[in-house]
Amino acid sequence: MYPVNPSVDELDGLESYSSLLDIPDTIGLVGIFRPSEDVPAIVEQAIEKKAKVVWMQQGIVNHSAAGKAGAAGIKVVMDRCITKDFSGK
Repeated sequence: MYPVNPSVDELDGLESYSSLLDIPDTIGLVGIFRPSEDVPAIVEQAIEKKAKVVWMQQGIVNHSAAGKAGAAGIKVVMDRCITKDFSGK
């Protein structure tokens, strides 16, 4: 897991990166916890990094960015909580 937050250097003991583009490894899943209007820029970076999945957390919806990610071959999940989906609660 790679936290991305330009405001902090570390999060829960993990190095935090300013953007997805700064992450030195390949990216499987991009979990987005930002407002819907911030999603397009994140999706652009996810496309550039060739991420496999973009997951917009519950309450986050951006159809335009989702369409762009999908057109680039990235699976998109929108307005769903990853914890609830994987814990079954």
